[in-house]
Amino acid sequence: MGFDTGSISFRAFYLQPDLPRDHIDQFSQDAAPSLDALGRDSISGWVTGRHLLDRHITDENATLGSYLRLTLMKAERKVPAPLLHAHCVMEELAAAEAQGVPYLKREERSRIRGDVTARLLPDMPPHLSGIPMACRRNGDVMFSAALSENQLDAFVIAIKRTLDIDAIPVTPETAALRRKHKSVTDVAPTSFSPECADTEVNAGIGLDFMTWLWFFSEARRGLLETAEGSFEVQLEGPLTFVMEGHGAHEARLRKGEPLLSGEAKTALLSGKKLNRARVHLVRDKQEWTADVDAESFVFRGLTVEREQGLDRISAFESRMRSIHAFLAGFLSLFDLFLDERLDATRWSEARQEIHKWVTSRDVQR
Repeated sequence: MGFDTGSISFRAFYLQPDLPRDHIDQFSQDAAPSLDALGRDSISGWVTGRHLLDRHITDENATLGSYLRLTLMKAERKVPAPLLHAHCVMEELAAAEAQGVPYLKREERSRIRGDVTARLLPDMPPHLSGIPMACRRNGDVMFSAALSENQLDAFVIAIKRTLDIDAIPVTPETAALRRKHKSVTDVAPTSFSPECADTEVNAGIGLDFMTWLWFFSEARRGLLETAEGSFEVQLEGPLTFVMEGHGAHEARLRKGEPLLSGEAKTALLSGKKLNRARVHLVRDKQEWTADVDAESFVFRGLTVEREQGLDRISAFESRMRSIHAFLAGFLSLFDLFLDERLDATRWSEARQEIHKWVTSRDVQR
């Protein structure tokens, strides 16, 4: 899913250094090959944001307004699983009958699968996929739909290959380093439960932040004044809790009112921390909702309000400005958390407040 219409799923990246002046030419030189070059191995390269076969990259078609908009395209041939299975079974049955055996050994079945794949693959149509990206041409933050680890690796490698710059994913660790000049990779674990020792809970600044954000939204009303305006934050279900060790490592609460459930309170008391939740931000008349992964800062299904009566370019720029505003509000909340979490005195006081919140939360039965 791209950035033009509908809800948006994305990661943000810091660019180091900024985009080079001749970035359009560099993307053009690393454009996706023609599908005529597609053989057994996959091919990849850049195309414009218009469609996955638009290999002709120019300043005009690679931008919308002040934003660069491209897609990392990948083309490969795949044999559909049902077709591959059917051909393999036919080959295996014939081989077993010829050998007079009831079944074939694993090694021979594997060989047959390889032979069938090699025979069918050249006749398969190309399978196209893409990782959309967008960024301000004079900005230092890029947005990309590289959500999975494989997509992330492919995208980062492609940016480095094409532009010779680093696309650094915005994670709890990189955001703390960029915004607060603090390394948080070795921050000691802290328990949000009065019934669980610090040494028994998961470390991870992202997990701490998401759990703190829940506390902040309920116990402290969730209001934050920033240079970009006043933000109000609320959390919504579904909720995913994690904790390594004894018992269930992950608990997911979906139906009903997860935030008010007895299961949520039990998860907190047992030392689990919030790993994923739906974050709802409000600024004046603007509202955003997205599912947020605490450990990676991946945002899924971000809802962006649509402004009426705008032309195509203005509508796209409005959507991108809205993404920037959401990210600014979210990271400002992260800044507020870091100021407290990394100050030993303040965090000691906050933990007492959090423990009281955990034990005294009202639940619905």
